[in-house]
Amino acid sequence: MRNKQNGMTFLGILVIGMLAGMLVFAGLRLTPVYLEYMKIVSVLDGAKKEFDGTAVELQMLRRSIQRRFDVEAVSIIRVQDIHLSKSDTGGYILRVKYAHKAPYIANINFVVDFSKTVEIVR
Repeated sequence: MRNKQNGMTFLGILVIGMLAGMLVFAGLRLTPVYLEYMKIVSVLDGAKKEFDGTAVELQMLRRSIQRRFDVEAVSIIRVQDIHLSKSDTGGYILRVKYAHKAPYIANINFVVDFSKTVEIVR
């Protein structure tokens, strides 16, 4: 009867360790990107809560969003990058669409597209 060894070789463990390390590193690179997006979403949702049901001027809305960006330390987009348009109900539609490029390894980058729309109704 012949005995057979079971288990992984050192090379197998090394390959799996490298793959796991690459996934962890990708997560570390993408986490700040998604946290920044969550800040932008909270700013837009906060503006909606503040101005929903009230008559608001465009300039007042922009100032409020700028203050919220300053408090949240949002740096990837500016207030001018938010597309503001009148809605059919007399309110405003706030639309943000942007791409965030996060470096990974050497010349490999992650490009993540984000889009968020909020409607402020009167």
